[in-house]
Amino acid sequence: MNKLLLCTDMDRTVIPNGRQPEHPDARPRFRQLCALEGLRLVYVTGRHRQLVQEAIASWQLPQPDYAITDVGTKIYHLVQGEWREMLPWQKQIASDWRGKSHDELQQALQFCPELVLQERSRQNDFKLSYYLPLSANRKKIFTAVENQLTQLGVDASLIWSIDEPEQIGLLDVLPRHATKLHAIEFLQHHLGYEHHEVIFAGDSGNDLPVLVSPIQSVLVASAEPEVRQQAQSESQNNGCAHALYLAGDNFPLGGNYAAGVLQGVLFFAPQMGAQVKLS
Repeated sequence: MNKLLLCTDMDRTVIPNGRQPEHPDARPRFRQLCALEGLRLVYVTGRHRQLVQEAIASWQLPQPDYAITDVGTKIYHLVQGEWREMLPWQKQIASDWRGKSHDELQQALQFCPELVLQERSRQNDFKLSYYLPLSANRKKIFTAVENQLTQLGVDASLIWSIDEPEQIGLLDVLPRHATKLHAIEFLQHHLGYEHHEVIFAGDSGNDLPVLVSPIQSVLVASAEPEVRQQAQSESQNNGCAHALYLAGDNFPLGGNYAAGVLQGVLFFAPQMGAQVKLS
């Protein structure tokens, strides 16, 4: 593989902010990997742009070439330190909401008291985000929300994940074609990469659309068991088990966080991994 589009989630994937330990060499090796000629780095995250920039500085992460933020609803190209939003992506996903505004969707979902609107900084034109208690009847609420959005004429995706440190559920209402998976596919085609030249790494529920797709994907060992089980089951059902790699502990740096990403790169792109002596 002479070129690689490495797409990775941030929190609890390359950022070690989970409960599992991080090997001290993991992030330095990750920075070394991302400096290789032929590798383009893409952060794929639920964070908005400012929080991405803060994380890069706080955790000494390499600067990306692109950033897919806000759970797939925005894409930025970094050019000489300037973050340039890719407006064609915004235009493409807008059609799913059929001209309905963020406020109109929010008003339509006020029937459900368990849904607590997240902070303004976590919202955008095509991302409506809520907190939902882990004790809530998720299946019943999701069905009701989907029915309400269908009546409104909106074509939406409901993306569920868990904020492990805060022990609270996170529900993102997105345009149907604005998930992390669709954003990666848009960028892949825009940049001219083949499937075998793309690797994704993630750990949580909002990464599942990619983890169970034909895109070569790595689930880091620091992922929660529920996500691990769901990724294995759904990738098998989708006929994509061959494209999913489960990072484990049988690796010099372990499989948590950035070490799991490195492990997956060594599996899918051994010649890249060999350049930073990952084996």
